[in-house]
Amino acid sequence: MSIKSLIINPGSTSTKIGVFEDETLLFEETLRHSTEEIARYASIVEQKDFRKDIIVSLLQEKDFDIRSLNVVVGRGGMLKPISGGTYPVTDALLADLKVGVQGQHASNLGGILAREIADSIGVPSYIVDPVVVDELMPEARYSGVPELPRVSIFHALNQKAVAKRYAKETGKAYDSLHLIVVHMGGGVSVGAHKDGQVVDVFNALDGDGAFSPERAGGVPSGSLIKMCFSGQYTQAEVYKKVVGNGGFNAYLGTNDMRDVDKLADGGDEKAKMIRDAFILQVAKDMGSMSCVLSGKVDQIIITGGIAYDKYVVDGLKEKAGWIAPITVYPGEDELLALAQGALRVMNGEEPAMTY
Repeated sequence: MSIKSLIINPGSTSTKIGVFEDETLLFEETLRHSTEEIARYASIVEQKDFRKDIIVSLLQEKDFDIRSLNVVVGRGGMLKPISGGTYPVTDALLADLKVGVQGQHASNLGGILAREIADSIGVPSYIVDPVVVDELMPEARYSGVPELPRVSIFHALNQKAVAKRYAKETGKAYDSLHLIVVHMGGGVSVGAHKDGQVVDVFNALDGDGAFSPERAGGVPSGSLIKMCFSGQYTQAEVYKKVVGNGGFNAYLGTNDMRDVDKLADGGDEKAKMIRDAFILQVAKDMGSMSCVLSGKVDQIIITGGIAYDKYVVDGLKEKAGWIAPITVYPGEDELLALAQGALRVMNGEEPAMTY
């Protein structure tokens, strides 16, 4: 029997939803929310009823019978560190999403909305591979400063999805492979997948690895300290330089790789240099992860929006293709990845995780 799922992926100013029958997308919509609408609510969790009403209204407009659903799946939020997998939205998980134990983020609403809608029709609700997935091996946590341990925040949903896709397409078990997965989007994360666990990964949010369209990545710490205490910037202003206004934004005033290509291909020497520097930094991250895997790498997987960029992908193949063969899965189909996570549990392919 086929399984029909409603997928909910909340962002800061939008809510993406999709309805699937098994892995076939029946329809999807991106529901936009104005700044004024969002500003009416003092906290993320207070937006729950507003977003739920919009979702339910859309399904009614589509003449979709919500009672035909078998499962509702939400994007996981800023929970405590957990292993990868598909988690039922239990009372404990729901409570932590509402509190935001690692921070307030719109993605916290995914599981909250999934649970409420699912409960109303008597079906299960799940989240899948949130950004706080933490499977780091112990030695990967040491930064050199005891008060500043390295943390695991990365594009877990897409990294795990493409790793499992590669395993399925090659007839191998994910937990038998050694993979380097490179996600390139607004942020960049490069992870070492060893026997089904992401044992090391560059923190994609605020301080590790390559710079990206919006983030600075790893920067010279001494110079950063001097900037912090120069008296010229507030804490928020410095943080914005690292997250949001870093990377391509800082150098070229755009966070769109297509704009960078237009500039570089049009003869802009600075844009050429920044694009090549980006490729170099990502390739260095790939080399680092090959060492984590002791050089025993079965495959490198390149994914995310920038994986559509032939110049970047060709540059990475030239610099890091000697490590292992490279497979490219462009884009980031989060709705499908969430649907697949629930399907694996409901079809008995993997167990549901316990929060």
